[in-house]
Amino acid sequence: MTVEVRPLGDKCNIQCSYCYQEGIRTAGNLPSRYDVDAILATLDRIGERFSLFGGEIMMVRDADLERLLAHGLERHGGTGMQTNGTLVEERHLALFRDHAVRVGVSIDGPGPLNDARDAGNEAATRRATARTEALVETLARAGMPPTVIVTLHRLNAGPGRIELLADWLRFLDGLGIPRARLHVLEADTEAARDALGFTVEEGLAVMRRLRALEPEFRQLRFDVFAEMAAMLRGDDVEASCVFHACDSLATQAVTGVEGDGRLTNCGRTNKDGIGYLKAEGRGYERQQALYRTDWADGGCRGCRFFLMCKGNCPGTAIDGDWRLRTADCRLWYGLFEDLEAEMAAAGETPLSLSPHRPAIERAMLEAWAEGLNPALAALRDRIAAEAEAEAEAAAPDGAERPALADAGTGR
Repeated sequence: MTVEVRPLGDKCNIQCSYCYQEGIRTAGNLPSRYDVDAILATLDRIGERFSLFGGEIMMVRDADLERLLAHGLERHGGTGMQTNGTLVEERHLALFRDHAVRVGVSIDGPGPLNDARDAGNEAATRRATARTEALVETLARAGMPPTVIVTLHRLNAGPGRIELLADWLRFLDGLGIPRARLHVLEADTEAARDALGFTVEEGLAVMRRLRALEPEFRQLRFDVFAEMAAMLRGDDVEASCVFHACDSLATQAVTGVEGDGRLTNCGRTNKDGIGYLKAEGRGYERQQALYRTDWADGGCRGCRFFLMCKGNCPGTAIDGDWRLRTADCRLWYGLFEDLEAEMAAAGETPLSLSPHRPAIERAMLEAWAEGLNPALAALRDRIAAEAEAEAEAAAPDGAERPALADAGTGR
């Protein structure tokens, strides 16, 4: 679970044209004040490491920012932070270092590649982008290399720009940036989709190009591809939230702590301008329904990658309806196919092709029906052990048993 502290909710100093939080801002559901004491009391009750988030976290007063960072250092040895980088000043660098802050920066590329992250007009946007670029480089050269989140769209990865993005990523690798999270565009408006969106074929080509680029790097990694490969091995321990079963009314991966101490959910699921309070219990109705619903009706019935994908993030669901699978289904399917073929060619049995997959699916569905969400790896190992025990029991004494294909580990 990631605990995201959001003193000013979705309030931000820029207006990214694709931002999933824009519905909240358009509806006017932004706080005008916050209570640090209430936030700290909630954090003490939760007792987990936390990250500072927004909107834009650097809009918080410096004194209050320092209080939150000091709390994170004292309780957990440090704090995470996600920022667009445009408001970070030199005085903040010492604050970050002294409080062991792990900084993440949201930026889609240098110069015009970042124009979708609008600061009001082209000149202001380019100045803001330059500040963000400078922050990434300054942190890296100061021994505090940030991670970056890059949202992919026509302005930074379309025709004529994908190689510029590749060159910038090589530069980040040279700086020692360890990780870049590639976000598939989550566009909630038709205007944003028309201006920035890819076709399925274009999106797949972009992701394949970036995956092919990764081996060139000394250390920079796109975590999404490693996570997909791990999911095909039935190992979901380190996979990010989009590959796990998510209840949009009680998001397991993210707990938001608002400026008055209330608990909310991951903002990616807010589609009607309202940030709903977190439900007390979690349900897995979405995943159970998707498994039984035909593809033509927005479901996942019969998909061999269901255990790995689970319909993906409800925030990207078709028509914004969390009950349906992701609108990016064909893109993820194509990438899983690529990885599956490579693993099979290397003599490894991915979970999607494992003879144990139907049994694991049944076990997962039974658990979800009981309100449980077990680790896929645990089910994989249990089903494999049960199959091996059954084979041993059925084999005649002294007979050599045939080797069983492991449930997705390739052994």
